[in-house]
Amino acid sequence: MINRFKTIAIFWCTVILLSCNGNKTSPNDRATTNDVKSEQNVVMESTFPERVYWGDQHLHTAWSGDAGAAGTVIGPEEALRFAMGEVVTNNSGQPAKLNRPLDWLCVSDHSDGMGVISFIKDGDPELIKVPLIKKWHDGMNSTDGKVQKATSVDLVQTQSRGELPKELLDSAFARTVWDKNIAIVEKYNKPGKFTAFIAYEWTSNYSGGNNLHRNIIYRGNGAEAAKMLPANTFVSADPETLWEWMTAYEMKTGGKILAIPHNGNLSNGLMFSLTTLAGKPLTKEYAEARNKWERLYEITQYKGTSEAHPSLSPTDEFANFEIWDKGNLGIQKPKTLKMLETEYYREALKDGIGMELTLGTNPFKYGTAGGTDSHTGLSAPEEDNFGSKFKIVEPNADRWDETSSKTQYGTVKGWEYGASGWTGVWATANTREAIWDAMHRRETYATTGPRITLRFFGGFDYSTEDLNAGNMAERGYQKGVPMGGDLVAIGSGKKPTFMIAAVKDPIGANLDRVQVIKGWVDDNGKKQEKIYEVVWGDADTRKLDDQGKLPAVGNTVNLATCEVANTIGDSELKTVWTDPDFDPSQPSVYYARILEIPTPRWTAWDAMRYNIKMDPSVPMTIQERCYGSPIWYTPNK
Repeated sequence: MINRFKTIAIFWCTVILLSCNGNKTSPNDRATTNDVKSEQNVVMESTFPERVYWGDQHLHTAWSGDAGAAGTVIGPEEALRFAMGEVVTNNSGQPAKLNRPLDWLCVSDHSDGMGVISFIKDGDPELIKVPLIKKWHDGMNSTDGKVQKATSVDLVQTQSRGELPKELLDSAFARTVWDKNIAIVEKYNKPGKFTAFIAYEWTSNYSGGNNLHRNIIYRGNGAEAAKMLPANTFVSADPETLWEWMTAYEMKTGGKILAIPHNGNLSNGLMFSLTTLAGKPLTKEYAEARNKWERLYEITQYKGTSEAHPSLSPTDEFANFEIWDKGNLGIQKPKTLKMLETEYYREALKDGIGMELTLGTNPFKYGTAGGTDSHTGLSAPEEDNFGSKFKIVEPNADRWDETSSKTQYGTVKGWEYGASGWTGVWATANTREAIWDAMHRRETYATTGPRITLRFFGGFDYSTEDLNAGNMAERGYQKGVPMGGDLVAIGSGKKPTFMIAAVKDPIGANLDRVQVIKGWVDDNGKKQEKIYEVVWGDADTRKLDDQGKLPAVGNTVNLATCEVANTIGDSELKTVWTDPDFDPSQPSVYYARILEIPTPRWTAWDAMRYNIKMDPSVPMTIQERCYGSPIWYTPNK
């Protein structure tokens, strides 16, 4: 029997929102980037990426207005210490610790009003002259829990509509907070040991809650990042204006940055729209800008998985996984079936191929990333140690039934939050530069939580000998391209080969299967996809049927104890695979998806710990998975 879910502390909280005090790091204390300097270490880089580095590129702390208003007291410093493996005091005053530390972290607080939540709570004399801000101040400091909750909901909804008061844009506030943020991140960035990225979230909620958010990740140091304040959405919520800001930043500083979009599933069709926000056809210039600035897409997080939708991929038996599809952010507007077509990653990959044929550049050429989008200051997407989205849905006996969003268009219950995700990066060293460069070349993959090791190479001459060699990865780079790369035909219609190796999380469950998902656009301009079962566990007893379908792996979860027998599946799955339907003239995209055997979902852990009986609609087990960045095949032009 295995039980990978031992923790030093379990999160506890009450439904009543806490006021912001205690261990909060307040941005009100002025600091500059010269206050603290990064530790300088001698770092040795490998000649090619030899290990995967785990991190979260999407985390909010008390410095984000919606998080602070909802009771979060953990600031960037505590968030970084938690990611490094330290015990910290959580929002409920209890000790909390990860099972294993991360290698890197991006604290990506909202640039819109970053840190001013503390000014509001503290009653800044100038700010509280604004009636709405005064109302929030009074509500946050109320002793009535219902008033505190109503205040947080009001602030969150106001922010999601892009209607924060203009006073929160004051450049003096922005400079104070940004300098303090940089100083903290520089303090905890330890090259070779732990990478702390300078980052923020650009929070566009276009046209009333249509999610077009991007996380902005800096490659350089604090002195460089301090030269320009972060972009915000008060001037414009159009991503094209963000790309203009990014262009200006690089021209002014000589630095490098990238943007990672997330939650297309909450964009109501806008994330991968085939027109601009103004309704105009996409141009070559648009495609080139998006391709340049946006190299990765956050495919999984607390607010659902954006890989595929069952209505778009009816032959994919695993597409209906942690789906949020009731509406846009906050369910302020309902969802229509037409919107789904331009919200999901797999569809965007196929659309991108078609658009490259007409525009010359693929605007949707995204690798994969995972993030939590936690607003508790804690990156904790482990099923047995799930910190959840906001303080109100941190672990307690009622959180599975707690309503997080309820409108005339639908309701999202607490159990619908998913414990996900993290990003694995194949880099040559644990430094900002090396990890950022790997992100830029898309040599990344997303996981819903487990730290599965995945290698995915594409070439034309891989063999079983390469797969089983002690230097398999080195051969992978020598003879082809890694995930995120481009594979160009070499003539004579030679078929590409894909070398795939997946190893279970060392403290996790066995693997069920490895799939390769292929997308293309046929000669009639119609999008196509096919899912291939390429290697799987228990292969001596599980065989493909006549339709190519693989029997389920089984289930060894004991819900009474949350233990997994782990007697099914394999600890390692690897193969060299060739596309049996390959057409050398057809541009195509391929990515690997790896599934674990079933394990207890966080809801099962809550049910066991609190001795509660949940509604039958609540899922109690989960097949965790990871999604590799694609390899794009292009015919020889």
